[in-house]
Amino acid sequence: MDKWEVDCFSLVWRTCNVLMALFFSLATYVQKNDPDAALWMVGYGIPAASCLLISIKGNATDIVLWRRLVDLHILVSTSIATLLGWTLLRRQSENILQQEEGRKVGGVIHLFTAVTITLFPLVMWLYYYVNDDLRASWPSHCKTAL
Repeated sequence: MDKWEVDCFSLVWRTCNVLMALFFSLATYVQKNDPDAALWMVGYGIPAASCLLISIKGNATDIVLWRRLVDLHILVSTSIATLLGWTLLRRQSENILQQEEGRKVGGVIHLFTAVTITLFPLVMWLYYYVNDDLRASWPSHCKTAL
């Protein structure tokens, strides 16, 4: 990869992390009226801080402390999601969205789906655009678009 491509990837990576830091910061803020706000604020605050650090210092993922904190957060988050799912299964609720746990898990799934559907075309376009080998197979009218 030449310097331009590396710079482009770095810019896209940092921009994505700024956007995710903003999202997780907003998610942290809106938890203020939740009965167990502290738990959820920490749960959203750690990814917000992690994304912000990556956007400021692109190679933050090379820092061992950063990686351990993220690993711990993933472990705790996965454990909590599993417990929430188990609680819903144990209650055998017909409408899981009537339970707080169901709303939280359901909201995360809907959000993940919406973000994936929204970002997928842009990410794929950028991937093809910066990859010379893939661009070589484009029809001539596509090569002059940008």
